[in-house]
Amino acid sequence: MARDLSARIEAITGERPDRISPLSGGCVGDVYLAAMPSGRDLVAKVGDSDSGLNLEGFMLEYLAKHSALPVPHVLAASDELLLMTRLKAGGGLGALVQRDAAEKVAALHSITTDQGYGFVCDTVIGGLHQPNPWTDTWFDFFREQRLMYMGREAERIGRLPTRLLVRLEGFCAALERFIEEPEQPSLIHGDMWTGNVLSGRDRITGFIDPAIYYAHPEIELAFTTLFGTFGDAFFNRYHEIRPIRPGFFEERRDIYNLYPLLVHVRLFGGSYVSSVDNVLNKFGY
Repeated sequence: MARDLSARIEAITGERPDRISPLSGGCVGDVYLAAMPSGRDLVAKVGDSDSGLNLEGFMLEYLAKHSALPVPHVLAASDELLLMTRLKAGGGLGALVQRDAAEKVAALHSITTDQGYGFVCDTVIGGLHQPNPWTDTWFDFFREQRLMYMGREAERIGRLPTRLLVRLEGFCAALERFIEEPEQPSLIHGDMWTGNVLSGRDRITGFIDPAIYYAHPEIELAFTTLFGTFGDAFFNRYHEIRPIRPGFFEERRDIYNLYPLLVHVRLFGGSYVSSVDNVLNKFGY
């Protein structure tokens, strides 16, 4: 594997790696660090013919072209190999880093489109298909392309009980009682958990593994709280730039986190099923 990967990297860059070593992480493919003679390190993700790595490369290139969000530079992208620059990392997500993250995420959320909610193509999240048909309203997009789509997928493979899917459908029918239509769509990263946020020297050095689309920015903000990515320092600074409407932390955060919870039910089942049950109970469904 290492010899074959070295040859493929050499064909792309003109340099043969000094060494290749495995890296942790990667839902979609195996991840390797390639130390190059020039001194720049590269990251190589290796997958099969339907891995979605080509989409990951496209999303990184889209962010690089359309936003100022720091992301790896893509050298080559196919479902078999995604080759990109390695971003420096190793720092924690302390208060200064979180404030820097808030400024970068707020700038990302200021990017909009007149095509509605969705994206130019379907994408992936955690290796799962993520449909993005352009939709005129956020209510319809979030209900059909996020909650009901992922709920049906989780139920189809036996990880979400049918009774919960029925309750989810009832909740979705009343969704407009609980969430708000935003003024305009916002470009979001889409998978902003701690492992996808890189930092060093009290600043953000990059965001990786995107699952981008145009959405209500609150779905991104909610996701950053689900696994403790960001806290008060982030939200205080973000609120200074883009005020967060009342009711987000009390109610809408839990509603928006239904989507990543359903993603995790589809992937893993287990305790995530109870988390979905708890959210539906909270809202009377």
